[in-house]
Amino acid sequence: MVPRIGRCSAAWRGRACGRVMVPALSRQCLPAARPRWASSEAPEPSQHPRMAELLDVWNRYRGADLFSETPSDVCVGFIGKRRNVGKQLSFADLTTPSGEVIQICSNAESDVAAHEKFRQVPAFAPVGVHVHLEPPTPTKHAQDAQDPGSSKQTVYLRDIRLLNSVPRELIVTPDVQFPQTKRHLQIRFHPELQARLRFRSWLKGVLSQGLLEKGFTDIETPTLFKSTSEGAREFLVPTRQRGTAYALSQSPQQYKQVLMASGIARYMQWARCYRDEDLRADRQPEFSQLDMEWAFAGAAKVKQDVNDIILKAMSALLPSQTYKDVRGERIPIVADIPSDSATDAEDAHEFTTITFANSIAAYGIDKPDLRIPNRIHAMGDIEPIRNFVGMITHLPDPLVEAFTFPLKDCSPAEARKFVIKFMDSLPSSLSENPDGKPQVLIHDSSQPLSGFSSLGFEYRNILDLVSGGKEMTDGDVVVFQAREKPTGQYCLGSTKLGELRNALWKTLVEEGYMEKPRLGELGSLQFVWVTEFPMFKPVEEGEPGQGGAAGISACHHPFTAPLSNKDVELLFTDPLQAKSAAYDLVLNGIEIGGGSERNHIAEMQEFIMRDVLKMTEQRIQDFSHLFEALRSGCPPHAGFALGFDRLVALMTDTPTVRDVMAFPKTMKGEDPFVQSPSKLSNEQLAPYGLQLRSKGKLA
Repeated sequence: MVPRIGRCSAAWRGRACGRVMVPALSRQCLPAARPRWASSEAPEPSQHPRMAELLDVWNRYRGADLFSETPSDVCVGFIGKRRNVGKQLSFADLTTPSGEVIQICSNAESDVAAHEKFRQVPAFAPVGVHVHLEPPTPTKHAQDAQDPGSSKQTVYLRDIRLLNSVPRELIVTPDVQFPQTKRHLQIRFHPELQARLRFRSWLKGVLSQGLLEKGFTDIETPTLFKSTSEGAREFLVPTRQRGTAYALSQSPQQYKQVLMASGIARYMQWARCYRDEDLRADRQPEFSQLDMEWAFAGAAKVKQDVNDIILKAMSALLPSQTYKDVRGERIPIVADIPSDSATDAEDAHEFTTITFANSIAAYGIDKPDLRIPNRIHAMGDIEPIRNFVGMITHLPDPLVEAFTFPLKDCSPAEARKFVIKFMDSLPSSLSENPDGKPQVLIHDSSQPLSGFSSLGFEYRNILDLVSGGKEMTDGDVVVFQAREKPTGQYCLGSTKLGELRNALWKTLVEEGYMEKPRLGELGSLQFVWVTEFPMFKPVEEGEPGQGGAAGISACHHPFTAPLSNKDVELLFTDPLQAKSAAYDLVLNGIEIGGGSERNHIAEMQEFIMRDVLKMTEQRIQDFSHLFEALRSGCPPHAGFALGFDRLVALMTDTPTVRDVMAFPKTMKGEDPFVQSPSKLSNEQLAPYGLQLRSKGKLA
């Protein structure tokens, strides 16, 4: 038996101070180990003024006996608001740790003392409840307790124990909205937030299982990496070795390519990634992605496997049955997902593949939202409408494009009023487009040429082209926009007309003039693979890129392979015209993942960095570990990263990933709950060889 150190007999004290004792025990005898408050006048532990108070609270709320071995007649959880039916009968809901809600029935006829305790328990407190599974006395009240229209199980009170106190000022209503500084209360009392977190956990498990069944190996790679030019700003972590720092991993990109050379043919990881980017609604400084890499595989295999695991999740989810309205938002309820392999009444999802060039031509954006009806059409011959073209642009030989939207139950007068308001609210990037402003025409059969007189007598041919031959009705709108004709491959992610089309559709939906399918309904989840991206694009102002001197940067990242032999040849003559073997997965107009076939030949990777991007020798040396792995017989490989936060946000009816994270950052990169980031002092920085500089010395 090991003696208790706190009860130090003379014999034990002698042994404790002997040489044979381990240092941890010998330190018990050193005077320096005394508590800070200890002194010769300090009270004995049994006499400490707060001891009795703390022991009382500890024993009152601890509940250890409830958790050591929970019998079937003990329920634990958070109790809801009490519902009194006279003085003798009360009810309250209990939310158990599994999320199940059961109804507690307390009847004074069964136990007056237990009933009185029940009525004293504050709402929202954690409790342990001893219950009867059947009513102890068959009274009419007990029979009425079971609601035939409710799925809740009803149990009957034997005894109840409070497990902690609850603030008296805590007020919870069905529409309660707690501030971000009370994140713990948001998670607990905002049902939409808790539903999203539960769905996130379920989806993560299903996707993981799908990959494991395909033979993937889950491998964790370091978060503390080194600074390299991958395309985004990094978070640096200084070390106590003066002048050195880690960089938090932007993604496991280089590690997973090294794993391909290491004989790991199928890699997966739920990776935490860190990027010091300008924040917006769908970005966070730290985020989660499902990272994957395939050896001896190309784009076709990657897309097939990703499709398979998403379709597996959709098949298990049964969207038409599990999506419910939670405080006005459409969220899948995990508790309603059937355990058996049922068949959904209708598919909420659809997969489509389109090239980058076709996506820009048809939708004006490289992230098309296929819930939006009608595509963009280019005017082939603008000579018949030359006067109209001169009204919308100063360009001598422009590319003129147009699209039409059918408005629901909207008169021409209403449409004009809407269009004026919409055009007045356009951002300057669209309203002050140097190529010319967009022009909106409205179908109005009471006007000459149905409201299209500015197009001349050729208007019917143009309407047939733009509408795809469909009949137009009064109130429908047609939007025209001119732009420079591209002389080569278009490298930007959108056109002005594409941005306008998305903005107009969203506003029309908000105003009730157009409809979009509700989540869970047919066609509400539109997945699109976009392929054959440009390999490079001109460097934009403020964009870190890869730090090369060529004035161009990789559209995806510098490890992406060229698409074909022709594109390899273009690297020597005109890199901006080269296509890459990259692909993105888009859901409802938002990119949720991207990947590519990789440069597995070291000479090709080095050529792109040194000769195409013109990166410095020092920067190229930062990738020496990768070149070594590629030269060691690395097989052809391809990869993909699924932006898990965005996927969950889109599938749970929220525009921001903050709503699917337990503890997100704000748009300023701050956590209001824990109040991070915190300010540093020179004392904290000193071990790293750093110090704070005054503002005057920054110039």
